[in-house]
Amino acid sequence: MDILEANKIRKSYGNKFTKQEVLMGIDLNIKKGEFVSIMGASGSGKTTLLNVLSSIDKVSQGTIKINGEEITGRKEKQLAEFRKNHLGFIFQEYNLLDTLTVKENILLPLSIMKVSKKEANEKFHAVAKELGIEEIKDKYPNEISGGQKQRTSAGRAFIHEPSVIFADEPTGALDSKSASDLLDKLADLNEKRQATIVMVTHDPVAASYSSRVIFIKDGHIYTQLNKGEETRQTFLKDIMKTQGVLGGVQYEH
Repeated sequence: MDILEANKIRKSYGNKFTKQEVLMGIDLNIKKGEFVSIMGASGSGKTTLLNVLSSIDKVSQGTIKINGEEITGRKEKQLAEFRKNHLGFIFQEYNLLDTLTVKENILLPLSIMKVSKKEANEKFHAVAKELGIEEIKDKYPNEISGGQKQRTSAGRAFIHEPSVIFADEPTGALDSKSASDLLDKLADLNEKRQATIVMVTHDPVAASYSSRVIFIKDGHIYTQLNKGEETRQTFLKDIMKTQGVLGGVQYEH
């Protein structure tokens, strides 16, 4: 079943004299439980694509459906309600509230949805255990490492079991050990919870944790790679080879 469907997506900025087309008629379908990475050189349109798919930005033309519901054309208040109930977000800069503990940050989506304290605590313990952050639940963001902050951010994204989780360069601010820890956890949650993840990344190592990689070039889908039965290392080599052909940044070991 397709959880996300995008048809003929176009996005441009400016007026008719200074018009800049960023997305040029993209068609995209993502199935429930898929872990998809979007890659492309700087300026290719990958972040714009993530923003319109996640309703943070509006398309100029085309339609987007999530869980069978069309989100294009909705008013901002309706979109905010839809995001609250159906979407999860992991940002490069964590976006945690400094005045809340790890547990309070993770529980934010449930408190907005008025979930009972008992149910909220059960959900928190399940997700915190899976992400390995139970022991830091009472600490504040300024007391934990970057990797722990990003796992807290991931916990907040997963806690309300959204239809789709959007991750924008989630490993961008992390060292390689923290990045691989986070990606291992995301891959586990994707598998165990059948969570659908759409991640923008410039890093082929990060992309190799996903099941499909979509390459964007000049506002178009250039090509796609499916992991299938390949090992992560083989998939990584395929991604790097495609990135090289695409003219992206070469990754050095």
